[in-house]
Amino acid sequence: MTLLGLGAFPASDPLNLGMMGMHGEAWVNNAIQDADLLIAVGMRFDDRVTGDLRTYAQKARKIHIEVDRAEINKNVKVDAALIGDAREVLEKLLPRLEPFDRSEWVAHVNKLKGDSAVRDIQSLPDSGHLYAAHVINDLWKETRGEAIVVTDVGQHQMWEAQYYHHNQPRSLITSGGLGTMGFALPAAIGAKFARPGDEVWVIAGDGGFQMTMCELATIVQEKLNVKIAIINNGYLGMVRQWQEFFYNKRYVATPLVAPDFAALANAFGIRGERITTRGEVIPAIRAAREVSETVLLDFRVEQEDSVYPMVPAGASLDEMIRRPSSLVETSQEP
Repeated sequence: MTLLGLGAFPASDPLNLGMMGMHGEAWVNNAIQDADLLIAVGMRFDDRVTGDLRTYAQKARKIHIEVDRAEINKNVKVDAALIGDAREVLEKLLPRLEPFDRSEWVAHVNKLKGDSAVRDIQSLPDSGHLYAAHVINDLWKETRGEAIVVTDVGQHQMWEAQYYHHNQPRSLITSGGLGTMGFALPAAIGAKFARPGDEVWVIAGDGGFQMTMCELATIVQEKLNVKIAIINNGYLGMVRQWQEFFYNKRYVATPLVAPDFAALANAFGIRGERITTRGEVIPAIRAAREVSETVLLDFRVEQEDSVYPMVPAGASLDEMIRRPSSLVETSQEP
């Protein structure tokens, strides 16, 4: 799945491998590189998905299903282009497919997945560190994946894509390639107006949230029930990650001053709470869900945590940076 495709096919289905690309699952990128056929449905082969075009899926023939002719062969040259609405094209294709045993391929992909699962920290014992992965995975479990989640842009956006598993279409609202910091809070207001009966959660970073936090006044004025989770690491996290990986931790303009978000919420008449430990996460989420009003939760997470895996810009999908084993071991310390 691409980021904007999450939810179009249930995450719980064993054939859904997860997100591809720069911060996609390692086994997905490996499967793409090993595949002999790619059927791309309504995607644009952007650079965050393909990495180095010279090495992208070299073994695969490519079929591109797309409603916009301008997207065909724009980035990746394909062997066949099927222009039209995705549903209509797929409905015409399905009767032409012959049954075929693909158990060997599925077993191969599952083996790749098992080898890559070490990056997951959400299932490890409580180490005294609060990670964004903990917060988002616990939120997914508590909401049973049934909430509409609206994200801002940055590390939290990628962690949401990895750790909140969407089964329903349009249950993830994000600005995608527009890369709009400050998007989450006002977009969540719009989502709540459109779907007043649904549970709506904002997941935002401390940087992006500050760009539109004045919309808390709109929430109060309109008496809306929107839950807000701020993944607060004190940095512009994604830029900081690049500075760490590629510029020897020369942090410039990324350490971030922020207000006390819980106190700010209180000033607007909204209940705000600061969470600093793993043990506080689930009780705070449950308490927020029990009331029919907006609640803001300020999660103070590990500051120099990074999104893994990562494919450096312009690199091949095979050149993924994985979570160092030392970080996994550190997260297990008592």
